[in-house]
Amino acid sequence: MALIPVELGARAYCVHVGDRLLEGIGDLAGDVLNSYRAGGRPVPVVVDGNARRLHGERLAAGLAAAGLEPSWYDIPPGEAAKSWQGLAALVDWLLAQGVERGDHVLALGGGVVGDLAGFACAIVKRGCGLVQLPTTLLAQVDSSVGGKTAINTAAGKNLVGAFHQPAMVIADLGALDTLPMREMRAGYAEVLKYGLLGDAAFFAWLERDGSAVLARDRAALEHAVATSVGAKAAIIAEDEHERTGRRALLNLGHTFGHALEAQTGFGERLLHGEAVAMGMVLAARYSARLGLLPAAEAERAARAIAEAGLPAVLADLSLNCDGRALVDHMRHDKKMEGGTLPFILLRGIGTAFVARDIDPDDVARFLDEQLTGS
Repeated sequence: MALIPVELGARAYCVHVGDRLLEGIGDLAGDVLNSYRAGGRPVPVVVDGNARRLHGERLAAGLAAAGLEPSWYDIPPGEAAKSWQGLAALVDWLLAQGVERGDHVLALGGGVVGDLAGFACAIVKRGCGLVQLPTTLLAQVDSSVGGKTAINTAAGKNLVGAFHQPAMVIADLGALDTLPMREMRAGYAEVLKYGLLGDAAFFAWLERDGSAVLARDRAALEHAVATSVGAKAAIIAEDEHERTGRRALLNLGHTFGHALEAQTGFGERLLHGEAVAMGMVLAARYSARLGLLPAAEAERAARAIAEAGLPAVLADLSLNCDGRALVDHMRHDKKMEGGTLPFILLRGIGTAFVARDIDPDDVARFLDEQLTGS
C-alpha cells in the first residue's frame, strides 16, 4: 500500500492507495469513526447505485469487522444528481441521521458522489467530516483529492461549491476491476495529465507502460495512482484555494475540454475524461501554433492519448459547431478573471504554464482548423 500525505498544516491528511482497502476500513479509518461506535449509531454512507451494487458488501463487511454498520443514502448515477434539489435532499437526510460536527460521512463512488457529499459536509452544521472512498480511476487520481466540492446549476457545471478537505482518502484499487474500459480510459486521461503538466519522466513511463495500467496490473496501477496523487498533493499544498496560479496547472486540457462537454450536453456522448484528453491535445497543438512547443512534442502528446483509446482528433467528434461557439462556451467558465480566461499551455512535455494573454479570436480560428481537419 502507498501512503501519500497532503500537507495542509492542521488540515493535513493522507491518501491510501492499495488493494482490498474497503475491507480494512475499520483499521484505516477507525479513529475518525469512533463517534459512531461510542454512540451506537450507524455510519452515514453516500453512494450511487452502481457503487453500492459492486462494492457495498465489501464496505459493509469492513465496517462490521470494526463493530460498525452503514446507513445508506443512494443517489442516482450521473451528473443530474449534483443539483440544488439533490443537495437539499442529502442535507435533510444527514440532519435526520443526527450527524454532528465531529462526525465523518463516507462517500463511496465516483466524482459525482464525492462532489455532492463533500459539498453537503461543507455546509451541514457549518462543516462536518468527510472520508472519500473513490471507486473510479478518475476520482482516485483527481476529484477525491484537494477538497473541491460542487453542484451544477442552470448557469453551468460546478459553479456552486466550497473547498472542503476530507479527513482521509482511501483509494481501493480493487474497485477498478469492475470499471468499464471506457471509464478506465477516461480516468487514465487525468493520469496522463500529471505527466504532461509537470513530470516528463512519468509521461515517458506511461508511454512505455501505460497499457499495463489500463490492463489493471496491480504494480503498474499503484505506481500510476500514487504518482498522480503525489503530484496533485504537492500542488495543493502550495495553492490550496487556487489563488497563486499554481493549482491552475491542474486544469491542463480543461478549458478546451469543458467547452467540448458543454457543446455535447455534459452527457454520455463525451465523458469528462475524454473531453480532457481531447482538450490536452488541443492545448498542446495550440502551444505549437504559438511557437511555444515543438510540433513534434505536440504530436507526441497526441499520440500517447490516441494510443490509450482516447479522442485525439477534434474533427472525429462531429460537433456540428464552429470555433466561435466553443469559445463562447469558454466565456462561461468559472475560471474567468477580469473578463479574460487563462489557458494552461505547454513549453515542453512536463512543463505547463498559465497563459493570460490569449486572443479568443485566434483560439476560434485555431478551433475552426481543428474542427475541419485542415
